[in-house]
Amino acid sequence: MTRMDPFTDVLDGPMYVVTAAAGGVRAGCLVGFASQCSIHPPRFVVWLSTANHTYRVACEASYLTVHALLREQRALAELFGGETGDRVDKFARAAWRQGEAGSPVLTEVRTWFTGRVEGRIEGGDHVGFLLAPAGQCRPTRGTPPALLRYSDVRDLEPGHPA
Repeated sequence: MTRMDPFTDVLDGPMYVVTAAAGGVRAGCLVGFASQCSIHPPRFVVWLSTANHTYRVACEASYLTVHALLREQRALAELFGGETGDRVDKFARAAWRQGEAGSPVLTEVRTWFTGRVEGRIEGGDHVGFLLAPAGQCRPTRGTPPALLRYSDVRDLEPGHPA
């Protein structure tokens, strides 16, 4: 138990799939550490595990795409969170198209944005990628959807090596 556990145990944030492409390699992973971090100018930060294949690809990428998963998209969470791109081509199992600078866009996810990597922030076993919205953004219209949350995937075993 860490000193933060009593605080983090009550958090139940949304889950995202973050995708990247660089040098002809595509990658994507399930992310729970992410947030809007500025209004003017608009900025968003996603934290990627340094043990993750997506982290290595993202370090070479100019753009990342952040997809907000819905509750009914647990299968995507299992694919992008329970498998590692070191061993599995996740994009062979998911519908996608090429987006800004090659960053893959998952076509079955209705709310996403592509961001230009503005900087990186060291954070221990994760690195934050500061993103500025760029190119396309697919907005949600009408009633906000029920997002997939950490409590919905708490039981997933990470696909990347420990």
